[in-house]
Amino acid sequence: MADSPEFAPGLAGIPAARSSVCLINGAAGKLQYRGYPVEQLAEHCNYEEVTYLLLFGSLPTRDQLAAFTAELAAERHLKFRIIDVLKQLPESGHPMDALTAAVAVMGMFYAEGDHVADPAFRRLCAVRLVAKLPTVVAAWHRIRRGDNPIEPRSDLGHAANFLYMLEGEEPDELAARIMDAALVLHAEHSMNASTFTCRVTASTLADPYASVASAIGSLAGPLHGGANEVVLEMLRTIPDSTPETVRVWAENKLARKEKIMGFGHRVYKVKDPRADILQTLATQLFDKLGSTPIYATAIELEKQMKELVGHKGIAPNVDFYSGIVYEKLGLDTDNFTPVFAISRVAGWLAHLLEQLEDNRIYRPSQIWTGTADRTVPTIDER
Repeated sequence: MADSPEFAPGLAGIPAARSSVCLINGAAGKLQYRGYPVEQLAEHCNYEEVTYLLLFGSLPTRDQLAAFTAELAAERHLKFRIIDVLKQLPESGHPMDALTAAVAVMGMFYAEGDHVADPAFRRLCAVRLVAKLPTVVAAWHRIRRGDNPIEPRSDLGHAANFLYMLEGEEPDELAARIMDAALVLHAEHSMNASTFTCRVTASTLADPYASVASAIGSLAGPLHGGANEVVLEMLRTIPDSTPETVRVWAENKLARKEKIMGFGHRVYKVKDPRADILQTLATQLFDKLGSTPIYATAIELEKQMKELVGHKGIAPNVDFYSGIVYEKLGLDTDNFTPVFAISRVAGWLAHLLEQLEDNRIYRPSQIWTGTADRTVPTIDER
């Protein structure tokens, strides 16, 4: 039954929605939000502009951007009871679990409207989620080590404010710009696991907080958002960055048919376009702050992997360089995936809004592989 042409493991290649949010051409290495190449967006737009584009379908005018930025800034604060919820969580818990819990709880504190019938309330929910996720991540970062959360500032941009809330220090212009570009690069990626999860939950007409909480749960898995954490751990197992050492390490992994994290993608058959941009950002950071051995190892591993498996369409994906950039920005390793969520919430919400435009609950079928029409034996016959 598993070989039936009607069965596609993981729904690979099965269209699940009609969408105008994101275009991917894996063979050409093309990624576009609403038709705009991600390379141009990362270079010319900030995260607030890209979020507006994803949510509402067009790039904002100067006045629209100013109004939207003010909306986001006004919604950054968390109710103290949400902070209290975070304080009750075990300090050893992963930040993604804390984020899932906090977002799910938000639905109880901001349930003053009907997101299905009221477009204005639906928009407010979206603004609140984009604005508050960075505050939650930063608050948990501090709470779990015994410090009080730092209040957000309305005079800083989205990325700069997040970095400020982590340690109370305003980031320099380069760090803020690189953080902002990284958020843009991770904001949307078509029908991936977490986006599909969000759309499925939204199709039941659950509130946006429940939908986003479910998406965060999907993103937490090591095969999705958690991969960038594993990439750093993997790179640290390579003894040094010399070509000989890295070559032998890679050959041994491949010979054992072990996965080399950060390489290969279900969609891209060439280098992930986001990996190129993140590599450039990493270079800018290291030029200013000094390089690290792990970056040299990453560069050499990419070179060796190109020689070994590049002909198979296996190339670096977005996770390969993102963790290196985040680490240089001073983020804890287990905060890498929450930062992914801070960014991707814009894409999730764009798909949620699109789903609700012409909603139909998801109800896929299955291929039966069991034995039918069985008779229940008595307990003595079992």
